[in-house]
Amino acid sequence: MELHLNGKVVLVTGATQGIGRAIAETLARSGVEGLVITGRDKARGDAVAAELSALGTPTLFVAADLADEATPALLAQACIERFGRIDGLVNAAGLTDRASFIDASPEDWASLFAVNARAPFFLMQAAIADMRKRKAPGAIVNILSINAHCGSPELAVYSATKGALSTLTKNAANAHRFDRIRINGINVGWTDTPAERLMQAETLGHGPGWLDAANAAQPFGRLLAPHDIANLAVFLLSDAAGPMTGAVIDQEQSVIGANR
Repeated sequence: MELHLNGKVVLVTGATQGIGRAIAETLARSGVEGLVITGRDKARGDAVAAELSALGTPTLFVAADLADEATPALLAQACIERFGRIDGLVNAAGLTDRASFIDASPEDWASLFAVNARAPFFLMQAAIADMRKRKAPGAIVNILSINAHCGSPELAVYSATKGALSTLTKNAANAHRFDRIRINGINVGWTDTPAERLMQAETLGHGPGWLDAANAAQPFGRLLAPHDIANLAVFLLSDAAGPMTGAVIDQEQSVIGANR
C-alpha cells in the first residue's frame, strides 16, 4: 500500500532528529504540499529543512522552545502565513527526563508537563481552530509512549505526561469528530533514537554496549526504529486510515496485559 498526502500541509514538532525527523521525511516522500518543522537547534533544523526541500517538498524550519507558553500559537501562525493552512499536525517533540516519586522536584513536573502535555494541547487547539474556520477536514497524530500505561519508577512524571496526552487525544477526537478532524495517538515502545543513545550510554552510564544488549533482548531482535513509527504516523494522517479517530495504538513488541 502506498500512502499519499498530496496537497496537504503538515506541522511536525521535534522534527530535527529521531522519530520526528523520520516522520517529516516520510511525509516529504508522500507528496505533501508543505511542511513546517520545529526544534531548538537552528543549525540542525535549517539543514533538515534544506534536505526535505531538496526532495521536492517546500519546508520551513522554525526554531522554537515548546517550554515557552507562546510557542504553539507562533508555530501555528508561521504555518498559516507560509502555506495558508494546517491540514495535519504531528506532536512528536518530548522530554524524557527521569523523575520518580522519590526524587522528582516541582521543576521536573513543570518542565515535563509544559513540553509533553501543555504544548501539544495548545498546538491541537490552534490546528483545530484553523480546520474549523475553513470547515475543512484534518488529521492529528500525537506521539505518546508505552509508559502511559504505567511506566518504570524513574519515569513517573514522564509517564504521567504521556497518560495526560493520551486522554487529551481521545477527548479531542470525540469533541471534533463531526468536524471531520481525526485525532489518534501512538504509544511508542523502546526506540533507537539519537536521544535514547545519549541517554542510555552517557546519562545513565550504560556505556557503548547497551544497544547490542538491548537489541538481543527484544522478541524481534531489535529495538523499534524511527521509520517504524513514521510509517504508522503517516498512515494515520492519510486517507488510508479512513474515518479512524480516537485510537491510541500500542506500537510495542510486548503485549500489554499479558502475563510476562
